[in-house]
Amino acid sequence: MKLNIKNRLILIRILLLYLFIFSMPLAAQQIAYTNGNDSWNPDVLGNHRAIVHYSGKGAVAKVTVEWRRRDENPEQKRIIVQDANGKNILNVKTADINRETGTVFFEPVSGKGTYFVYYMPYIDEGLAVYYPKGVYAKPENTADTQWLLKVKTNLANNCSVTEIQSINAFNSFYPMEVIATAAETKKLIAKNGGSSFLVFPEDRLNSIRMRNDLPQRWIQKGIQNSFTDNALRGEYLAFQLGIYALQDLKDVKITFSDLKNKNNEIISAKNITCINTDGIKYDGTVLSNKVDVSKGKIQAIWCGIDVPQTAIPGDYSGKISISSGNATKEILLQVKVSEGLTTNGGIDQPEKMTRLKWLNSTMAQENTVIAPYTPLMVSDKVVSLLGRKLFLGTDGFPAQIQTFFTPEMTSIGTKGNDLFTEPAHFHFLDNSGKETQQWKTNGVKFLKKEAGTVAWESTSTSAAVQMDVNASLEFDGFLSYTVKIIALDDIAFSDINFHLPMQPASAKYLMGLGQKGGDRPETLQWKWDVANKNQDGAWIGSVNAGLQFSFRDEKYSRPLNTNFYLQKPLLLPTSWGNDNKGGIDVTQKGKAILVNAYSGSRSMKKGDIVYYNFNLLITPFHPINTEFQWENKFYHKYDNLDTIAKTGAEVVNIHHATPINPYINYPFIEHDKMKSYIDEAHSKGLKVKIYNTIRELSNKAYETFALRSLGHEIYSPGKGGGFSWLQEHVGEDYIAAWFVPEIKDAAIVNSGMNRWHNYYVEGMNWLTQNVGIDGVYLDDVAFDRITMKRIKRVLTQDGHPGILDLHSANQYNKSDGFNNSANLYMEHFPYLNKLWFGEYFDYEKNKPDFFLTEVSGIPFGLMGEMLQGGGNPWRGMIYGMTNRMPWSDNADPRPIWKIWNDFGIKGSEMIGYWSENCPVKTTNDKVLATVYKKNGTALIAIASWADDDVKVTLNIDWKKLGISPAKATLVAPAINNFQPAQTFSVKDEVPVAKGKGWLLIVR
Repeated sequence: MKLNIKNRLILIRILLLYLFIFSMPLAAQQIAYTNGNDSWNPDVLGNHRAIVHYSGKGAVAKVTVEWRRRDENPEQKRIIVQDANGKNILNVKTADINRETGTVFFEPVSGKGTYFVYYMPYIDEGLAVYYPKGVYAKPENTADTQWLLKVKTNLANNCSVTEIQSINAFNSFYPMEVIATAAETKKLIAKNGGSSFLVFPEDRLNSIRMRNDLPQRWIQKGIQNSFTDNALRGEYLAFQLGIYALQDLKDVKITFSDLKNKNNEIISAKNITCINTDGIKYDGTVLSNKVDVSKGKIQAIWCGIDVPQTAIPGDYSGKISISSGNATKEILLQVKVSEGLTTNGGIDQPEKMTRLKWLNSTMAQENTVIAPYTPLMVSDKVVSLLGRKLFLGTDGFPAQIQTFFTPEMTSIGTKGNDLFTEPAHFHFLDNSGKETQQWKTNGVKFLKKEAGTVAWESTSTSAAVQMDVNASLEFDGFLSYTVKIIALDDIAFSDINFHLPMQPASAKYLMGLGQKGGDRPETLQWKWDVANKNQDGAWIGSVNAGLQFSFRDEKYSRPLNTNFYLQKPLLLPTSWGNDNKGGIDVTQKGKAILVNAYSGSRSMKKGDIVYYNFNLLITPFHPINTEFQWENKFYHKYDNLDTIAKTGAEVVNIHHATPINPYINYPFIEHDKMKSYIDEAHSKGLKVKIYNTIRELSNKAYETFALRSLGHEIYSPGKGGGFSWLQEHVGEDYIAAWFVPEIKDAAIVNSGMNRWHNYYVEGMNWLTQNVGIDGVYLDDVAFDRITMKRIKRVLTQDGHPGILDLHSANQYNKSDGFNNSANLYMEHFPYLNKLWFGEYFDYEKNKPDFFLTEVSGIPFGLMGEMLQGGGNPWRGMIYGMTNRMPWSDNADPRPIWKIWNDFGIKGSEMIGYWSENCPVKTTNDKVLATVYKKNGTALIAIASWADDDVKVTLNIDWKKLGISPAKATLVAPAINNFQPAQTFSVKDEVPVAKGKGWLLIVR
């Protein structure tokens, strides 16, 4: 067939096109990344493997795996090859192992077919199962010498990689941790020469995870100058900007234009925020954060659009401007708003990052009064609060503090208990030890008189020094002082110190500054040692009057706690610490027990400023609510609700690592199961509290990598390590925390005071309103009293019970910084319902004063429960404590609970051995008695701290007891594992075994 010229030209073009197409290099086929569905043992083989198909012949198989790994030094990690039946192949040799590819030779023992190449086997070398110390297995040579001779490096690949597989979806590197090759990255940089940075918009479902490598995904997508996503009306739409720095970037700025549709209707730029640069701090103040990005690094920038519920459905567009120095890039932002209307901003779907807006929440920040506290009242220079009064001197410092709690601590009386022998005051001493300054003061000026907070200021001046005092008192008894010392001339001091001259009756006990809680020593001399000791103050007081003091400066930063103190200790205060010259002495001086906080010699130049700040907590916080103790017996275990109800418990504590609350401090994933359980519990008359605190956060949190993008704001810096997932995906610069091996839940340590506290408050509110929790079980805490007040408000709103109980292990050890748990957490006591301070506490060797101050909570208006080994039930009842059901195998509290019910302990008045009004004492001062008095009868708890078995007679003040002795008998009811049934006359000697006691009912 002849072709005309036109057809010939067409045919030539087609042939040329075919030649062009087939002359092009074939693009590399994308390897499939798949889910292994937990089909192998990661503790032996690691979390990742390549599935290869061998189609060759002979004794040597060769495969080159394009694994594109983010981990460093892959050549130092072992390769394990197995056949399809899971049998290890010993004849293995590797070559050219690097982060991009690795070549593996192995003996195909099963012939043609499937083989597995595991390339990150992991070994736990830790001794503690809950704190694994993970290391990656080193390469080993198991190959036979004769087989190795058969391996030819120039052998062509005779295997194909069919899949890169992770143990499960959560461990997958795909897509955001599959790295671009060096060549791909170099080509990208060359193509964008002259730019100081590149921007890669990314959606909310693919969190940017790597700082040091570009993901292959971005190479494949190429540079994008726009970002498009869909949102419902009322939704918080999160998205990311991945900034890749080609030069060092300083102070990256993100700005937004309004979003407009075709009818010029707008979504205001005010509705678009960037959590990396702007926000609201945990205390409600404004956050403005500086973002720098080093050359070659990637910074994830998380942004969010609060789409108004009133937005007109349609397509909206605007611009995002990213700038650093003189360099600016713009991204077109397009949002399609759907007809649908979401509720709660979409926060019921946290996997969509909708709760990132919680980081800037101001919920419950108003300092409204929380029950049982009462509004503050000011009269002249006297501030009254629940059970206490503060009298101010003209210099703004406390001239006197009084408490009005009765010795029994069950009510507030009219008789005041003075804390001081004279006003609290500063001394500025010269080299001869004499006072150098003659002060003139302008008196107290009140700045705020609100129900929740009273604030004031005072300025005192001398010839050489000005002292500016700013202070505030809150409704719970927290008294905070900022003391600014300004040198008006060059001056030198031998010491600047502050005195708290305590009344002996209000200084019977002391806890802190290296002292176990208990009777105050005659003399205490303490020096600062922040590198090793989490100590900056103490509590000194009696049962119904006391004061916690802590000395700080303007640079105070909350340290880490619970095993992590040494990784972020206290900062030595410039003022009080003064290069370790400072310290605290407590001793008798005249009529006072003097707390002398001294700072040692210092010189100041004219204009120098030093801050001598301090906080005081006035204790007790409120009367003891004994009724709560009797009416709310705790069952501390996830269990069948009918089983729990039969025990007599009323409150269920749901720990983490349970089916309805699996992940530590992130109780949002199984919330539907939790709600079903709580609804059933409520139908059976039970309350349910859940484990949820701030200290460490599960790696299962949806927002993990968004929080990591904030640098060290949410997560503490550290050496990394720990469980394999953390090493493989978080990578570096973190502290590995609690790990639950059964569910592979690996936590990361939170940093100090940050915006995660805002999220925490919002989360508590959501759980209360939507899931129905009745309170929270706190296992140590790493937040301050501001956050505690906020969560108490949201937990108790709308009539919810909002029960808070706090557990702490004994923190008087090296890793915790030798602090007393009660002293460490006292700022939270005003909002707690119960303490559980018992882990690693010795109930046998410690004296009654230790029980009273460190364990019971009684001097602070609280009651507690015992823990370690089930506690000592006889000694516990002296303080109204049992152990917690069913935590200990050694003790069952139900027999004692039964006696509570049989006696009718509800409505009784607890009169402890510490009260001068206690109507029962024994003839042995090491055998103590507490009375539960009620309507012509009484329950007497007796416990011994004597060194041997003893016999005692009870000295009973029958008038105080309100019972006629003529016909009175002492009945010991039979209590399983506690005491046999027995009856005593009021004059009988009662035998008391060593370390034990009795519960006697007076009839």
